[in-house]
Amino acid sequence: MSLDRRTLLKTTAAAPLAAGPFAGLLTTPSEGRRRPRPERLVPVPDDRDGAVRLHLPRGFSYRSFHDTESPVVLDDGTRLPGRHDGMGAFKGKRGSTVLVRNHEVNNPQPAFGPGTPYDAMAGGGTTTVHVARDGRVERAFTSLNGTMMNCSGGQMPWGAWVTCEETVNGPDVGPDFTGASNVSLTKPHGYVFEVPVDGQSSREPITRAGRFPHEAVSFDPREGVLYLTEDNFAFPSGFYRYKPRRHPMRAGYLDNEGRLQMLAVRGRPGAHLEGQQRRGATYDVRWVDIDEPDPTYTYTPGETAPTTNDEALRHVSSQGLAQGAAKFSRLEGQVYDDGVVYFTSTQGGGEPEVVEGDNVAGWGNGFGQVWAYDTRRQTLRCVYQSPGKDTFDFPDNITVSKRGTLVVCEDSSQDNYLRGLSTRGHLWDIALNRLTSSTGVDRSNDEFAGSTFSHDGRTLFVNIQASAGMTIAITGPWGRIGV
Repeated sequence: MSLDRRTLLKTTAAAPLAAGPFAGLLTTPSEGRRRPRPERLVPVPDDRDGAVRLHLPRGFSYRSFHDTESPVVLDDGTRLPGRHDGMGAFKGKRGSTVLVRNHEVNNPQPAFGPGTPYDAMAGGGTTTVHVARDGRVERAFTSLNGTMMNCSGGQMPWGAWVTCEETVNGPDVGPDFTGASNVSLTKPHGYVFEVPVDGQSSREPITRAGRFPHEAVSFDPREGVLYLTEDNFAFPSGFYRYKPRRHPMRAGYLDNEGRLQMLAVRGRPGAHLEGQQRRGATYDVRWVDIDEPDPTYTYTPGETAPTTNDEALRHVSSQGLAQGAAKFSRLEGQVYDDGVVYFTSTQGGGEPEVVEGDNVAGWGNGFGQVWAYDTRRQTLRCVYQSPGKDTFDFPDNITVSKRGTLVVCEDSSQDNYLRGLSTRGHLWDIALNRLTSSTGVDRSNDEFAGSTFSHDGRTLFVNIQASAGMTIAITGPWGRIGV
């Protein structure tokens, strides 16, 4: 989520999981065969400098790096931007990890990094970081530049990260919620881009996968299908799939010749899935085609475009909604695990929305849901719904451990946690943000983002998403705490 939208949301003022690895999550604590042992979180000093930035269970440690509170320059001369967001972890050499990391930078501004950017006046993109087993950075460089609001994305099993632009800005579209003019932009935005694990992106968008406020992707290697979430904030969001012409596991890349579709519920056209769900609610799914995934708008260079940002935001989703597609609240993180796609609905679970207009507080009146789509049975299950803000607040990025435990980043307006969710229906705390700036400013409400495990499951990498962003490598006895 962008800072401005998140800040706006903060100033305005909701029963657990099923299917796949989470088959036991509808049981009550007494029904579970083994209860995970939640542990008290305690202050732990950062191995980098001894400052306490996180509270963790005893026996855990961490090292932070690429802290942009002070200038950071990468090996290729890149002045590292902040807004560290979605991130993927891949196996490197000699036990190291290769991270491909998003930077969710909005508003027209010069592109960072060397090389030819996609858009010279867009300040987002990705950086690639090689990290040793002890959390020290070995080398880092720009791998994609000239994009905007790179929020989350997803790891591809052929060795790539797909990064998502959470915007529809461009010279052909009027100003977004910030009011900043888009006239200086040179390219349309709102796409997904492929970034190889250890190299440079082609900087060519996958336009057939749609131009809309993308959040995250995941990939089903059996069917060769890419799943996509949409965070349309003030409007109904959709859950999509992109079916490339060539199976990416054979082609080794994601082609730009496929078909985009949007999820609908059989027998319930326009289902309001952003509203409260009964415990374990399950729906049969159908998919509707999006005939125009990449709209073209008429504009005069150097002048504000006649197409409003709100019109552009809804161009793709309106095609699906007209065919009965389901309405969700702000779909954000997602992850694929053994035939099931898990994704978060950040404000789902409250009273259903009734107003179709611009909702400045965000579309959705709850504190968050987790959904599971079974790719083989084509069924959708509401696997978690927050009962209230103090229990679980605004789930965002997610990942899965080797043991099948879901790790969720909170994007709360108060304390922000990394949460564990067990296969027996228990929610517990993994980490608590206790960050303070160098000048003593409390930054404990800065959101966690980009959670991802190293290939061996030993290290959990996570970002602090803020203008002064940073990445953190956490290690410890994960099995002891049920992760």
